[in-house]
Amino acid sequence: MKHSWQYRMRSMMLPGLKRWIAVIIFGICVIVFGVLVLLGKHPVHYTLQAFSRALYDITQDLPHRVTGIIAVSIGGIFVFMAILKLTSSILGAYLPADRESIPDVLYRRRHLDRGPKVVVVGGGHGLSNLLRGLKGFTNNLTAIVTVGDDGGSSGRLRQELGVLPPGDIRNCITALADEDKLVTDLFKYRFAHGDGLEGHSFGNLFLTAVCAITNGDMLEAARVASRVLNSCGQVLPSTLSSMVLIAEMEDGRVIRGESVIPDADGRIKRLSCEPELPDATPEALEAIANADMIVLGPGSLYTSIIPNLLVKGVPQAIIDSPARKVYVCNTMTQKGETTSYTVGDHVETLMQHVGINNQLAGGRFIEGVMINVQAPNPDSKITTTPVRYDPDRLRHLGVRPILRPLLSEDYAGHHDPQRLAEALMLWYFRQKPGRVAKQPKSEAKRSNNGSFSAESGTQLGETNLAGTTSDLKN
Repeated sequence: MKHSWQYRMRSMMLPGLKRWIAVIIFGICVIVFGVLVLLGKHPVHYTLQAFSRALYDITQDLPHRVTGIIAVSIGGIFVFMAILKLTSSILGAYLPADRESIPDVLYRRRHLDRGPKVVVVGGGHGLSNLLRGLKGFTNNLTAIVTVGDDGGSSGRLRQELGVLPPGDIRNCITALADEDKLVTDLFKYRFAHGDGLEGHSFGNLFLTAVCAITNGDMLEAARVASRVLNSCGQVLPSTLSSMVLIAEMEDGRVIRGESVIPDADGRIKRLSCEPELPDATPEALEAIANADMIVLGPGSLYTSIIPNLLVKGVPQAIIDSPARKVYVCNTMTQKGETTSYTVGDHVETLMQHVGINNQLAGGRFIEGVMINVQAPNPDSKITTTPVRYDPDRLRHLGVRPILRPLLSEDYAGHHDPQRLAEALMLWYFRQKPGRVAKQPKSEAKRSNNGSFSAESGTQLGETNLAGTTSDLKN
């Protein structure tokens, strides 16, 4: 209430009043001191004498060790409370009230900064979807994305201004950003109206503007955007060359341009690019060489993943890297690119474009392939079919299947970011050099059609990850 003593006390403690209240109290103390001196009472002497007598009485009644412990404890409590309040006051000026707590921030900084170095290679929404899950396990993330996009907002900026397509770079930076920041939604915003602005996203325009300011340096533009969004990890284009994708179809047609390849309505025989073998970004090659785990995909096979493998030096860097290497196969086929493709078709296509026999190379290109074994919701309106699992084909290719339920409950036919990231990290730690993986017991039988349930155990070299998030934190 307005006239309560609590209200009056809080009013007295308002900024600007406390200093004058302290001055008044100090003045009263000086007056009292002066009066006592005038009366010849010597207040300093009597005060020290009273304090000394009180301490003497306390030490007589209690052992000196108990008295010392009590004094140290009281002093420690006062110091602790003062430091806590001081720290809260200082950090409160930088951390808004709606942000996560200070212990959570410290945990993320200290724990995630010690996480493994993970490099993801691909593009499109599949890659950004994976990054949203992986940033909960490590801050040492590097996304290497394709620059072959020539459709939508990115294609328009590329054609009109001659910049590298910023779309995939922007998607990955936003996925790695601090989700609590309003500026994250700003980067995702897409203009619905406006002459020349319609269809453009603010993030694409921002990256293009920074690229122009830095004399066409898209790497620096990506770094600036990452700082603005407080992103963990880094996003790198696989090449700084403006590449054009060229698809050779089995019926002899040649299709130019990433945006029109899926609409060609045919089976792709070979993918190439122009210029041929563009130079790789040195930072991308360095990140691959120093990685602990390299993840290919998920994403469109021919227009998101393979374009990165057409860049000079990238395939060899992956082969030479001592990192664990895994390919995340799409959960559904993609019309115009992978119609009727099996898991084995996806893996074999990757190897054909790299020009390597993975089995003879001892799995140096791909060790495992992450496969979804969860059936899609029958009520979902999906026009494509699930990618069929063919274990015999994978065994022949020298790749170990990793079976896991990975479908998202919110977006039909897409990976769930948390499930996928957890499965990848669990596989990495179980396959990590120096650790012996515990093989789970086989609990399910293989069905007549050759499919596996989510609870199926290991069979024919297959890996079923049944761990939880708590396993990763131990």
